[in-house]
Amino acid sequence: MGAQVIDGKAVAAKVRASVKDAVAKLKQTRGIVPGLAVVRVGDDPASKVYVGAKRKAAEEVGFNAWECIFEEKATQEEVLAKVRALDADPAVHGILVQLPLPKHLDADELLFAISPGKDVDGLLPINSGRLMQGRPGPRACTPFGVMRLLEEIHFAPRGKKAVVVGRSNIVGKPMAMMLLQADATVTMCHSKSNVRAEVEQADLVVAAVGVAELVKGAWVKPGAVVIDVGMNRGPDGKLKGDVEFQAACERASFITPVPGGVGPMTVAMLMQNTLLAAGG
Repeated sequence: MGAQVIDGKAVAAKVRASVKDAVAKLKQTRGIVPGLAVVRVGDDPASKVYVGAKRKAAEEVGFNAWECIFEEKATQEEVLAKVRALDADPAVHGILVQLPLPKHLDADELLFAISPGKDVDGLLPINSGRLMQGRPGPRACTPFGVMRLLEEIHFAPRGKKAVVVGRSNIVGKPMAMMLLQADATVTMCHSKSNVRAEVEQADLVVAAVGVAELVKGAWVKPGAVVIDVGMNRGPDGKLKGDVEFQAACERASFITPVPGGVGPMTVAMLMQNTLLAAGG
């Protein structure tokens, strides 16, 4: 019996529909329209696609959306002045600086110019600290989206063994914290870990390491849930996840595809964070 494939696009559409309803109510009851500003520097093709998708989603749910584009050669002072101006603007509730930035720019200085309440990516140290301590605040969008997918399939992490492969500040670490708060027993794996031994015991595997098919299907415990955050482009141009998909399908109960799994959820949860930042 094969795994049930989790349709991230369909779940993301549900989240966006719910945000759209909440935006209409917020506008009607309090006269507030959530505003999201995205800052992009240069012409990185992937960044262009991501920023376009974020702006389109923001417009769809009824936000005010701004795309602030700078040429590759823009100076730190120019970009910083824009971020500070957006931060001071009461119509802007969420600010996102699209990474990666050109090498001559100091990403930290630009990100730290964003107020914690407008950090809709949920990645500033103060918001990471809030997550660590279980305090309210914006959550990193990708792991926030993973938690929503688990809710959709009625997987309760409480008491389950969860293995997170990868320890990035964007996905791995916040993912582990969110699962810990949901009462899972969490193991984090990295390049020095015996990944196979840990995955073989896991009720839930979240792979977010950026290495194509690192997690072999044969390692997956029968009946486990597999969430694949990886997006790796192979020599043939096709996208592959961090998990050996077909082989994992034979053993898992649920699995996310790549593409169409976690990716759409990241943008949907960005909308959710912006709504919350606006007081919705």
